[in-house]
Amino acid sequence: YVHSQVFPDIFLTEWKLENWKRTDVNQADVAALMASLIGVPFPMNSVGILPLEYLNNTDHFKAECMLANAIEILEQYKVKMAQKKATTLDILFTPFKPLTNSRQLDFLRSARLYIKQQKYDEAITVCRTLIDLALEGLSYYHTYDRFFLGVSVVLGFVGWTSYIIVMIIKNHTSFCKPASQIDKLSNDPFRGTFIVAGVLITCFLLIQASPWTYYIYCLLPVPVWYAVMRECRRTQGIVILVTANPFCQSFGLLLLFALGIEIMVLSFFYRSVLTLGLIAFAGWPLFTKLWTQTRVMTVCWIVLCLLLAVFPLMPVVGRKQNISLVLSSGLVTFLIASLCLRLLSKSKDKSTDKKYFVAFTYQMLCVALSTYILNSTHSSLELKQGLPLANQLISWGILASSFVVPLLSETLLFQRLLSIFLSLMSTYLLLSTGYEAFFPLVLSCLMFVWIVVEQETLSHHGSSPVQKLVTFDFSCALDITQLRHLQLDDIRRSFFFIFFIVTAFFGTGNIASINSFDPASVYCFLTVFNPFVMGALMMWKILIPFVLVSCAFEAIQLSSLLSSKSLFLIVLVISDIMALHFFFLVKDYGSWLDIGTSISHYVIVMSMTIFLMLLSVFVQVLTTKRVYLWGKPKHHCL
Repeated sequence: YVHSQVFPDIFLTEWKLENWKRTDVNQADVAALMASLIGVPFPMNSVGILPLEYLNNTDHFKAECMLANAIEILEQYKVKMAQKKATTLDILFTPFKPLTNSRQLDFLRSARLYIKQQKYDEAITVCRTLIDLALEGLSYYHTYDRFFLGVSVVLGFVGWTSYIIVMIIKNHTSFCKPASQIDKLSNDPFRGTFIVAGVLITCFLLIQASPWTYYIYCLLPVPVWYAVMRECRRTQGIVILVTANPFCQSFGLLLLFALGIEIMVLSFFYRSVLTLGLIAFAGWPLFTKLWTQTRVMTVCWIVLCLLLAVFPLMPVVGRKQNISLVLSSGLVTFLIASLCLRLLSKSKDKSTDKKYFVAFTYQMLCVALSTYILNSTHSSLELKQGLPLANQLISWGILASSFVVPLLSETLLFQRLLSIFLSLMSTYLLLSTGYEAFFPLVLSCLMFVWIVVEQETLSHHGSSPVQKLVTFDFSCALDITQLRHLQLDDIRRSFFFIFFIVTAFFGTGNIASINSFDPASVYCFLTVFNPFVMGALMMWKILIPFVLVSCAFEAIQLSSLLSSKSLFLIVLVISDIMALHFFFLVKDYGSWLDIGTSISHYVIVMSMTIFLMLLSVFVQVLTTKRVYLWGKPKHHCL
């Protein structure tokens, strides 16, 4: 019984146990506690420390249990030390000095002597000290090769990123030396050096009997760095360009780039950090010529960025439903679609075939129908009447048609993007239960404005002064003579894309909210528990914002006269830098939640490149392909 105690959580207050002494226990200590309570030996690989506060027994029993606990952990320490010593050269092996063989014997002898003299408190103290040193030694030998392997992994990351940068400079900029000049230079002087380095590393690993994974970690950087050194002579022009710029300007750009990377990394832990980034995005046009060029688009950009910045501040999507917000989102979407359709019908250039307005009309009908079905389904469930069969069939029909109907529209830039937005939005409404229904709406509007703003930026720099956005066609491949070289502003475009991708993931949720999603989100499709179907529907709901951002990025690549490969390589560099950052944040201590979360973050960023590649293929099909129901008309690309 205690008068006061302070803990960071509110468990004591909720259970009204403020005056009872609270004794927390580590997860690993439970095994040792249970073994002592039932009178069995401690588990073989347990690293738990016996919590004596939970034992109501004699001091002699507690001392003997602590001695057994210490001996069990000490044996693990001995086995780990022997294993590491057997696979390490004698001249390179460094033992754990605080717990040598002589000190081990001293600790055990002192503990047994204190128990024999009935000095149980002293014996428990000696055992605790021995356990702490043994655990520290176990961690020492567990991480014995961490620095060696960490350096190898970092060299691989840095080498791979450097190679991508070299390829960008070589193939997509004007700073590369002509091949004829390279051929006149001396033969490759690096081949022999890297071959010798690879042989030496292999021999070293063979002598130490290292596992096969060590060969991958240590040998992979060798060919990567060889490729970098072989190509770096062609990119000496970029060094001259960097040194020619003022130091303050180069340092400021590098600082802004690093700050942007840190904001995206922190967003994996704190969603609200994305709000700061979006506020910074809102102020970006004010520091450029956009404010004087196109004030309407600039104001729209600022307003939409600030609206999108609100979502990371809101609670993650959970079990709290608010159908009225979903209905409001459906109404706003229908009004925006009606306005866009009216503008397209009154277009002076008449570039849109009237026969295909029926596809847009059908998509608007799907948005209105989705709103009605959502309201009808939840009202029926509240009245305990179940899911109406008609609602279920129409919901699945809308979902299936959302993959086909966009292919019926014209491949002109704005017409195809509007069709994709309406199809995806109708499905998203059926899967929404609260404020998240507004998220793809605001995000899509921001993506449309982003496309226009980027075109205005290019016009200001003189990169694309002729062709208008309304004339771009997704299905028309750009002539290689029309493609331009990369500029410094293209790094910003790629960074915007990565930031919007991260915002699409963490805008309304996080990893924990995905693992514990609300089943009410799929009630328009089924109410009987089916984990595979439910999981697939929820994954598609998560992917819809990614598809919207990727479609906008595809349009920017087309309108900015860049090959998709060039901007994707910049995206790859940014994602690799983030992956290296998360590599240093991986934990092997703490709770299973902390360890699992750190590994999940690293895996997500490492998988981002593959995910974006697959997403790019899907988006290219969604934007460039077209299905003709009324006969294929003649079509000429400008």
